Amino acid sequence: MKPRHKRAAIIVGGLAAVGLASYLVLNAFQSNLVFFFSPSQVAAGEAPKNRTFRIGGMVKTGTVKRDNLTVSFVVTDTAKDMNVSYTGILPDLFREGKGVVAQGKLDADGKFTATEVLAKHDENYMPPEAQHAMDQAQIQKTIKTLK
Repeated sequence: MKPRHKRAAIIVGGLAAVGLASYLVLNAFQSNLVFFFSPSQVAAGEAPKNRTFRIGGMVKTGTVKRDNLTVSFVVTDTAKDMNVSYTGILPDLFREGKGVVAQGKLDADGKFTATEVLAKHDENYMPPEAQHAMDQAQIQKTIKTLK
């Protein structure tokens, strides 16, 4: 084999290896990507079906129901509500009327089944995505009442 052919084979092999590595990295990134949605966005059908995503807002007062390790509660952005079910131990800071972000999937009944629940860490903090969703929902609610 001529040196020119060897170089060409090495370049083609290197490009193939880089392409394969890029494909594997992007595929892993895509499968681990988790988006955030507000209850209003989920109700509007913007949330993905059969994919994990996060939902955030406030835990509606009076909606937390416990059955051993299974807890059901309602997350609201003041415009729409979303039923959430979680099996496991909740964070110590989880409270009614406080901010929460839950990660999981929608089931066939439209109920959100969480695999992870995150609660805010102090009295003044709310995740930026949840705060933005709450502000947008409040604006929409105000616009509807003015009409």
